[in-house]
Amino acid sequence: MDISVVIPTYNRIDTLRHVIPSLLRQDISPDRYEIIVADSNSNDGTAEYLAEIADGDERVRHIPGPYSGRAGARNAGIRAARGTVVLFTDADIIASTDLLSRHWEHHQRRDRIAVVGMELQVNSFRDYLRQSRDRDQRKPLHPSNRKQLSWLYFLTGNASARKADLEALGGFDESFTGYGHEDLELGYRLRRAGVTIVYEPRAVNYHWHPVGYDEQKGRMELAGRSTVRFYNKHHDLRIRLNLGMTPVSLALHSLLSKAPGVYSRLERAGRRGGPKNTWPHIARQIVYQYHYVSGIKRALASVKNREAE
Repeated sequence: MDISVVIPTYNRIDTLRHVIPSLLRQDISPDRYEIIVADSNSNDGTAEYLAEIADGDERVRHIPGPYSGRAGARNAGIRAARGTVVLFTDADIIASTDLLSRHWEHHQRRDRIAVVGMELQVNSFRDYLRQSRDRDQRKPLHPSNRKQLSWLYFLTGNASARKADLEALGGFDESFTGYGHEDLELGYRLRRAGVTIVYEPRAVNYHWHPVGYDEQKGRMELAGRSTVRFYNKHHDLRIRLNLGMTPVSLALHSLLSKAPGVYSRLERAGRRGGPKNTWPHIARQIVYQYHYVSGIKRALASVKNREAE
């Protein structure tokens, strides 16, 4: 078997009903790949849905368990994988029909690589259909002529690596139980181990998970906490610089904390939202960054308190 697709999930049955069929429609031979759903004991009908699918297609494998986070679920998928290459995606990301063949093309040609494809954000199923049919509607993160990526872009909504390389590094760090950076941290270790991260813009995935304003603020704070964990594990200054854990960002956060009226105005403007380059959009980005650095500061304070004890 060439490829094992690993999907962590918890109560995402609505989108999973679109994701699994998209992976069953791949343009490579069915006996060359499998789909492993590492399910954190969902209670929304996920098990029943997967059992129904698996009854008619043995490519789909359901491995439920009490996983403490996405890192643990993905590691369970790696252990269960029978393929040479493990491709990571999520339960809310719809695959293009040639997703697997585009990834496999690179792994056939070279060893010691990881491959990251183009992950596009869609806000509805209709938006997915529109972007899948019309390239002009797409807003990719990277230019199509980019060949390689840094660990900063090892995003597991559309990334693959050889199982042997993942196992040699111990997979994902399961101490990252909150939101953020468990994938970047693995990408960092892959690069340090000599694995090149290749970009393949023709391997397209459509991420269908619009995130609300308040949810994103919470995510940003959790990501800030993960940044401190990431840095404290490796003590590499590049991590601090690339992830915004700098004296300047900490000082600007302190200034804004001392001006609650200014923050309130930013928060109200950000809640309205709006197109890029407008004041509500800019205000929203400042608020997100404020919560991100709040997470960094709280994590740093927790570390300091533990050391004092």
